[in-house]
Amino acid sequence: MDLHPCEKNGKVQPCHARRNAQTCPHGRVMSCTERHSKDDPRLGEPLCPDCYDYTGSVLFNALAPLLWKRFADSVRRHLAKLGGLFLKDLRHHLTLSFAKVAEYQRRGVVHFHAVIRLDGPGGPEAPPPPWATTDTLTHAIQHAAKAVSAKAPAHADQPERVLRWGNQLDIRPITLDGDLTDQAVAGYIAKYATKAAECVGTLDRRINPLEDLEQYNLRDHARRLITTCLHLGAEPGLAELRLADWAHMLGFRGHFSTRSRHYSTTLGDIRADRQQHVRDNEITTGRLPLFDEDTVLVISEWTYAGKGYSLGDQLLAAAITGTSLGSAYDL
Repeated sequence: MDLHPCEKNGKVQPCHARRNAQTCPHGRVMSCTERHSKDDPRLGEPLCPDCYDYTGSVLFNALAPLLWKRFADSVRRHLAKLGGLFLKDLRHHLTLSFAKVAEYQRRGVVHFHAVIRLDGPGGPEAPPPPWATTDTLTHAIQHAAKAVSAKAPAHADQPERVLRWGNQLDIRPITLDGDLTDQAVAGYIAKYATKAAECVGTLDRRINPLEDLEQYNLRDHARRLITTCLHLGAEPGLAELRLADWAHMLGFRGHFSTRSRHYSTTLGDIRADRQQHVRDNEITTGRLPLFDEDTVLVISEWTYAGKGYSLGDQLLAAAITGTSLGSAYDL
C-alpha cells in the first residue's frame, strides 16, 4: 500500500514531470511538453517557484508521522466496526500489524510505503477470524485514508491548515504464489529504505539557522524548502514541530522505517542473537575459553589502599613545605 500527500486544493501542484497552457500570475507557462529522462535534475522542480506552496509542503512533512498514527488508529476502529466489536475488544480477536518506510518524492514531500497484515490475537502465531479478509482490510484502509486529518496551527498571517492524505492510494494484496509475493515486497521495502532526502538535493546533516546556504551547491527548490523550514521554525506557534532542527529533512522528523510491535522480531532479539553469535565464534576459535554459564570469571581485583597522606607522608610533607604537622593534614 502506498499513501501519498494531499494535493493543494485538490489539485496536483505543477512540477516538471514525465507527463504531458496556462500562464500563472507570474507570467510562467504552467505546462511542460518536454520529455524528461529519469535522471533529469529538473524532475520535481516547480514550474513556477513563486506559485509553489512551500509552507504546505514543509508542514505536511512535519505532520506526516501524526497522520500515519491517526490512520493506523482509524483502521483499527473501522475493523472493529466491520467485525461488530467494541474497539477495546478488537485485540482479543485480531492484531493489526504493519511495517512502513517513508520515501521522499522528487519535489521534497514524503509519502509512505507500507505492508499491512491482519494476524490473530497476539501476533502471527494465530490466524485472524474468518471475517477479517483481504476485502475487509482493504475497505478499512480506504476509509481511514479519507477520514483522518491533522491541523497545522495558525502562525503569523497564515490561518490554520487542515492536512490530509491525497487520492493516490495504491492497495495490492500480497500472496505466496502471485505476482506480488512476500519476497518481492521485502525487496520493494528495502529499496525505499535506502533512500533519503538527498534525492531532493538537500544536505545530509543538521543545519545551523545562521549558516549561509549560498555556500552549498543546493538546487533552488531545495534551498527554498530549507529556508521555509528555518523561517517557520522561528514562529512561536509552530515551535513544537521543531522545523529548524529538521530543516535538512525538509521538516520530516519521523523515523524513516517503523513497524508495529507484533509485525516481526524485535531489535532487542536481533542484538541478542548477534551477541550470542559473536560469543560462539570466539569460543570456537579459541579466543574465549568455554565456561559454565554460572561461572564467575574474575578479570582483575581492586583493593582499598586508603585516603589522603599516611602518617609518614604527613611528616615528609611538613618538612618539605615548612609547615606545622597540623597544617599538613589539610594538604
